[in-house]
Amino acid sequence: MIEVNPPRLSFEGPDALLIDGAMGAFSDAVQEKIWALAESLRAFPGMIETVPGMNNLLLVFDPFLTDADQLQADILAGWSIVGAARRGVVRDVPVRYGGEDGPDLEDFARAKGMTADEVIARHAAPLYSVAAVGAMPGFVYLSGLDPQLAAPRLSNPRDGVPVGSVIVGGAQAGIMPVTAPSGWHILGRTDLGLFDATRDRPALFAPGDRLRFVPEARR
Repeated sequence: MIEVNPPRLSFEGPDALLIDGAMGAFSDAVQEKIWALAESLRAFPGMIETVPGMNNLLLVFDPFLTDADQLQADILAGWSIVGAARRGVVRDVPVRYGGEDGPDLEDFARAKGMTADEVIARHAAPLYSVAAVGAMPGFVYLSGLDPQLAAPRLSNPRDGVPVGSVIVGGAQAGIMPVTAPSGWHILGRTDLGLFDATRDRPALFAPGDRLRFVPEARR
C-alpha cells in the first residue's frame, strides 16, 4: 500500500466537513482512499451524503445526530489503514476526433508540436479513472491523461460546448454530459449518453469506474 500524508479537515458550516487529501498535485493513491472513505462513512450516525471530489471528500451530516469530534477522529485514525475502494465498471467510449466534432484538435496538436494523429493516439492510450462526478449532472473528471497533453484552459470560455464533447482542461480529461459553457479544449465527440434523468442511475459513470476512449474512423 502506498503511504500518503494525513488529510486536512475543515468544516464548511455546521453540517459539512471537507477532507482534503492531496493538498497539492493529484494522487491516484489518495483518490483510492477518498473512494474507500466515501463508502465506509455512509453508515456513520447522522451522515446524509458523501461527495467524492478530486482528492477530496465532502461529508454532509445532521449536526444534531453526528458527533463531529468522533467523526474527525475516525477519519484520521482510518486514513492510514483504509483499503482501496472496489473498482467499478470498465466501459469503452467511441470518439470521433477532429473536424466539426473536435474543432480544437488541429490547433491543440500544433501547440504541442505533435501531429493530430499523435494527439489522438496519446489521448486514447490510457485507461482513465473516474475520479469524481460533478460540476454538472453526469460530468466526469478523469485522471490518467498523458502529461504531454496537459494544457491550460481557454482564456475565453465558449458559451455552449456541445453535449458529448470529449475535452481536455489542465491535467484532466472529461466529457460534456450536456451542452454548457466550458473553457476546455474540444478534441472530439461521442454519442454515448452520460446523463439521463429517467434511468435508475441517471449518471452513466460513478467514481471508481474506468473508461477507454476508442477512436472512430476520421472523416
